[in-house]
Amino acid sequence: MRFAAWIMAGSAAALLAACGSETSGEFTTQTGESAEYTIDEKSGETRMTVDGPDGPATLRSGAEVPLSLPRGFSLYPGAKVVTNTVVKKPDGEGVMVMFETPDAPDKVIAHYRREADAAGIAISVAMTTERTVMIGGEDDGGRLTFSANANAGAGDGEPTSVQLIIGRKTGG
Repeated sequence: MRFAAWIMAGSAAALLAACGSETSGEFTTQTGESAEYTIDEKSGETRMTVDGPDGPATLRSGAEVPLSLPRGFSLYPGAKVVTNTVVKKPDGEGVMVMFETPDAPDKVIAHYRREADAAGIAISVAMTTERTVMIGGEDDGGRLTFSANANAGAGDGEPTSVQLIIGRKTGG
């Protein structure tokens, strides 16, 4: 299962909790794997486990999930974490951090471009619009993937919203 699919499944479980539905349950994925989830009513943290053919995979998502970025990457200075999602699979792991900062999108992306360059990531996608700056790429072997997307706030005093996604393959 791809990292993005995990994020979607975890978000769906969190939405169930927000609607006052179950705080735990079991389901079958689109590919027939057994899965279970729990949602902490106090913190809103979602935990999910999927039993796949290569072994179990886990997801944790919430504002209080401990931040664990790959070596060489850091949380932007002074950022306020909105949510942190960590996925661990038998063949790799990934993290998606959403945070806010008063700094402009171009300044945030410059920070992550320096870290990506130092990690050997070749930036293959770059986009700038009136309010958004985004970059993405991977290392030479495709074992480390990265994207950062920063969106300026809609009005004066509104923070820049940032989404940082980093995935790392660990298996063959």
